[in-house]
Amino acid sequence: MINEPSPAAASRSKRSRTERRQQIIDATIEVLALRGYARITLTEIAKYAGLSQALVNFHFETKDQLLADTLEYLAEEYRANWSGALERAAPDPASQLDAMVRADFHPALCTPSRLSAWCAFWGETQSRPLFQQICGAKNEHYNHTLEAICRALLSEGGYGGHAVRIARSIRTVIEGIWLDLITLSAPYDHREALATVYCSVAAFFPRHFDTRGLIGSKKSKARMAPRPAR
Repeated sequence: MINEPSPAAASRSKRSRTERRQQIIDATIEVLALRGYARITLTEIAKYAGLSQALVNFHFETKDQLLADTLEYLAEEYRANWSGALERAAPDPASQLDAMVRADFHPALCTPSRLSAWCAFWGETQSRPLFQQICGAKNEHYNHTLEAICRALLSEGGYGGHAVRIARSIRTVIEGIWLDLITLSAPYDHREALATVYCSVAAFFPRHFDTRGLIGSKKSKARMAPRPAR
């Protein structure tokens, strides 16, 4: 008679499978950053992960499936990051916009490997249908949220302007800075990246933002405080 696995053993097995899949996806992100979309192979991913190719194939039957699941993981990670930042922010539109901007430079997400992986998916013609299929609805949700925040801040601050175009401009600046951070031979740091975005935001909402960020916020004041001598 074959004994059924205990609930604890089944839970460990399920956790192990989940952790192994995550290990492979993490390796895929790193190899994408090194090799690009078109040249990546399951052999390289297995080697980077320290696993056999057979084990990689057990969890992901094809390279296309692995790339699709990796993109899905990145897209959900990005969505959870900015939506979580909004939930933690104050409800006024200036604080909400500040949270949206800062979320795109969260240290855990704005890393060279993740930015390079995103660019690999953006840049390959063959991946664009996949990108739209997986990220299309999430991108629309992000865009509509950013537009709604800009619209509310225009109204609250008595500014003139077109909310959709302003949101598009801010998003384009952020995406351009992401490219800068991985393509420049001597890229600037995240602090300078944020200051550059805020330069754009302040052009539209000068009574709420300057190049240090949200005017009057603790984070803005902290960045301007003198640093202790070493």
